[in-house]
Amino acid sequence: MHIRAVTHADLEPVIGLWARVFPEYNDARYPQRDPRTNILRKLAFSDELFWLGLAGPDVVGTVMAGYDGHRGWIYSLGVDPAHRRSGVGRMLVAHAETELRLRGCPKINLQVLNANTGAQAFWRSLGYGSDEVISLGKRL
Repeated sequence: MHIRAVTHADLEPVIGLWARVFPEYNDARYPQRDPRTNILRKLAFSDELFWLGLAGPDVVGTVMAGYDGHRGWIYSLGVDPAHRRSGVGRMLVAHAETELRLRGCPKINLQVLNANTGAQAFWRSLGYGSDEVISLGKRL
């Protein structure tokens, strides 16, 4: 697998991948999850913290990160179901962690939906654990 930064040319393949791996992103009750809007917003931000994994010409995974100088975040780690359990997710996470570490990031946060026990198990296998916090949010 090859990992590289996402570009505008990757918009449709990434949206296609996300439709397969994040069905909740298409829930109209949560417009903040709209894939097209989020991808374009991240690309416009130009922080180079959004990558895809390629197996040949095929997009098989994505991971997005953020860093504000205090904490890093990982978002939208998604692996095509046909490529799961092959190391794609682990490689993408390792890449994101390395890039955040190079920027001086001391800690990475992420959120997983309560119902997604498979994702929780994956993250725990990589050394991530629950923090003693409650996640709050506000839609703008």
